[in-house]
Amino acid sequence: MSDSLSLPQAEWPVLQPGWVWLCGAGPGDPGLLTLHAVNALRQADVVIYDALVQEAILDWAPQAERIYAGKRGGKPSAKQRDISLRLVDMARAGKRVLRLKGGDPFVFGRGGEEAQTLVQHGVPIRIIPGISAGIGGLAYAGIPVTHRDVNQSVTFVTGHDQSGQTPSSLDWEAIARGSQVIVIYMGMKHVERIAGALMDAGRPGNEPCAVVCAATTGDQDVLETTLERMATDIAASQLEPPAILCVGRSVLMRQVLDWQAMAAGHAPRDLDPLGRGRPAESA
Repeated sequence: MSDSLSLPQAEWPVLQPGWVWLCGAGPGDPGLLTLHAVNALRQADVVIYDALVQEAILDWAPQAERIYAGKRGGKPSAKQRDISLRLVDMARAGKRVLRLKGGDPFVFGRGGEEAQTLVQHGVPIRIIPGISAGIGGLAYAGIPVTHRDVNQSVTFVTGHDQSGQTPSSLDWEAIARGSQVIVIYMGMKHVERIAGALMDAGRPGNEPCAVVCAATTGDQDVLETTLERMATDIAASQLEPPAILCVGRSVLMRQVLDWQAMAAGHAPRDLDPLGRGRPAESA
């Protein structure tokens, strides 16, 4: 893979010795890498990567040392302080350092914390955004996070905080009332509590929901359910993280936009899943 794509002629940024670039690798599919990410991978002396970064993505950097720094809930993992300070040490050693994170480094990826540590220690940085799983992962499932007939707002929340518990700082009542579509990262462990909080705040139990596991990869699995059944259906399906949870009527659009199923020869389940009774072009 590393030699199969030539970057277009342009003045691509140069990863200098002693610099750290914090880069989003996207939700999984190597094809969702940005060109800036590919450019970075080809220059790095060392790549420090997270658990959700696919092996095929690392193949873009055959010259680089690879260091795993994944953090997965409930599993032994490096402490965040140690990861951040290791980045500092490698930069000070004159390495061209690429910190590679799944999704986008600034969307529940601790990229802000690591970048701040580097700057505080005098290490120059560059930020390379990536496609977040809450957008790209749902798109691969055929679920638009915004749709004019459904929502004018979308809220992204994390399902756990630094302690591993459901974030106590989240105002679930305000979220339930204020956003038609809610996208939840890292929420499977506490899905029963989260769903209960949303229903207690007034969201209907029959509201459409989706669980997208291993989004954009060959192992992607999608569960369509409702808010009141989500925890039970997840347990019965034995789905495992990583997963994105989506709460809202935009989930219904999967019935007409499941493009992967259509590519496999299946017909759309419903051409008008929102029941608008008019052609889409007239919206």
